[in-house]
Amino acid sequence: MRNHLLLLLLLLCTCVRAQESEAYRELAAIADIEQKIMVPMRDGKRLATDVYRPKDVAKAPIIFVRTPYQFNGWVDGEEQERLYQNAYEAVKRGYAYVVQNERGRYYSEGEWDILGVPLTDGYDAIEWMSTQPWSNGNVGLYGCSSTAEWQMAVASLGHPALKAMVPMGYGAGVGRVGEFMEQGNWYRGGAHQMLFTSWLYHVQHDPAAPRLAEGLPREDILRLQRYYDMSPEYPEISSMEMLSTLPVDSVIAGNHGPKGIYEGMIKRKPNDPAWYEGGLYHDDMPFDVPTFWFTSWYDVSISPNLALFNHVHANAESEESRENQYVWIAPTLHCAYTRATENTIVGERSVGDARYDYDALIYGWFDKWLKEEPAAEIIDTLARVTYYTMGSNEWQTTSAWPPPSAEMVSYYLDSDGGANTLYGDGRLVTEAPKKDNADNYLYDPMNPVYSYGGNVCCTGDAVEGGSMDQRRMETRNDVLVYTSEPFAEDTEVSGSIESTLYLSSDAKDTDLTLKLIVVDEDGGAYNLDETIQRVRYREGYDKEVFMEEGNVYKVDLTPLSTSNLFKAGQRLRIEVSSSNFPRFERNLNTGGDNHSEREGVIAHNTIHHSAEYPSVVRVPVVPATPSKR
Repeated sequence: MRNHLLLLLLLLCTCVRAQESEAYRELAAIADIEQKIMVPMRDGKRLATDVYRPKDVAKAPIIFVRTPYQFNGWVDGEEQERLYQNAYEAVKRGYAYVVQNERGRYYSEGEWDILGVPLTDGYDAIEWMSTQPWSNGNVGLYGCSSTAEWQMAVASLGHPALKAMVPMGYGAGVGRVGEFMEQGNWYRGGAHQMLFTSWLYHVQHDPAAPRLAEGLPREDILRLQRYYDMSPEYPEISSMEMLSTLPVDSVIAGNHGPKGIYEGMIKRKPNDPAWYEGGLYHDDMPFDVPTFWFTSWYDVSISPNLALFNHVHANAESEESRENQYVWIAPTLHCAYTRATENTIVGERSVGDARYDYDALIYGWFDKWLKEEPAAEIIDTLARVTYYTMGSNEWQTTSAWPPPSAEMVSYYLDSDGGANTLYGDGRLVTEAPKKDNADNYLYDPMNPVYSYGGNVCCTGDAVEGGSMDQRRMETRNDVLVYTSEPFAEDTEVSGSIESTLYLSSDAKDTDLTLKLIVVDEDGGAYNLDETIQRVRYREGYDKEVFMEEGNVYKVDLTPLSTSNLFKAGQRLRIEVSSSNFPRFERNLNTGGDNHSEREGVIAHNTIHHSAEYPSVVRVPVVPATPSKR
């Protein structure tokens, strides 16, 4: 048994009392507050739960938020203030707001694993709260990122009290859906996304760390939370330096980080059976909950997020659920919906006034399903898909995604054999070139192309997300640049972008990266989306097929997604390379397991483009309506 006295000595702190804040006082004026209720799960483990419910309301609908993050009411900080503000917004509208820590986090008992497994914990929590005397029996799930990602798999268990969901930035909960096998953002195209390496360094619990003894009476926990926040303080570290560590499986341990689940997860391949035993949602699992999905163009997994929306809309078990799937797509970074301003800057690019009244949308949705009231006008008139088009900087609606009117237009890669760099001769043309003037470049994993902007989160100081002028990256000789002629008229590109490249290499394995870019009238080159494909998985994620020198291989990259108006005079650009680091783990080109290797080999890569090898990007063009001409 852990030494309880040692725990107290290690975690002793002097804390500013968040419960003395203005946000707490406002909440306490309208809410009955119960903190650190230890809710039992079916195996006897107890999960720490705070309940905020409206005074003088006999039975309230419930908005449930489950999180791996700290919400100790006696510790000051931005997260705690936001919790009180969110609880206040819910309570003043007549909802009970329930917040619970996942198993093994802070005051919750048991051992933690990502996405709050076992799934039965989510079911048991819904069962407990829906049967409380102050509950009207209706539960809705709400949250962004880690408070959203667990929702889909738990919904698949079908608890009858779960009536509605609002998941936001939920990609890390998507396992396999259609052609995407990201396994919770762990992969893109079979390449490891290093955001989880950085995130787990700061989140996973070291099994040797001190913990409270299980079974403590609630009155002791209430007393202890006033003095012990149970949250480790990590040493300052450069994420860029940390993520550059080789081998990849020692990134955390090699930087004196906590032990935990990372070392096991990094060894998994995209189709490892372990991905199907945890908290991820896969497209063979049932789903039958009305859901309002919130996504954003510069989130880490916009394409699989939209694929999941389409899957559920088509395949939910009941007609009521199928017809009550809606999606909202904002032009922001991960979970940054409410940070939009009158002049929203995402990275270095202005996307205009992207503000919206999200509270009206979210609570209108919950009112319909949890209070069983007639839908407010904002919900009653809601389009199936609401999306923001950058460039024109306007909200638009459509009946499906991609917009049904979108027509795929092919742009073929072409050059005179010198597409290297911004100053080369790479071009995008509308007919496949007849002659194969292939483009060559060297990919050295010890000198990768560094990530600059993009659809990212959680990477600390390693990558700043958003739309950045890529010209500084396009001076590298290992970046191939293909640019179209200027558009003759305003052209909206909205939907999924497909790409096929033809590759030969002297390496057994390598990666192909691709960026979709809008080039403005002044030559600024702003990224819209990006993708990657590990070539060994070009024939599927259930097998590895390595290359042989002298052969040319067809590689279909995972689709991209965007909505952007290319104004007359602007151009479409594609960047092709073999690294985008540290957003994605470097391929060491050896054909080995990559995660345990320290040394890479240089790959001599060739992109072919001809009638025989039509390397192509297919973009969805939405025809202009008369009002837009």
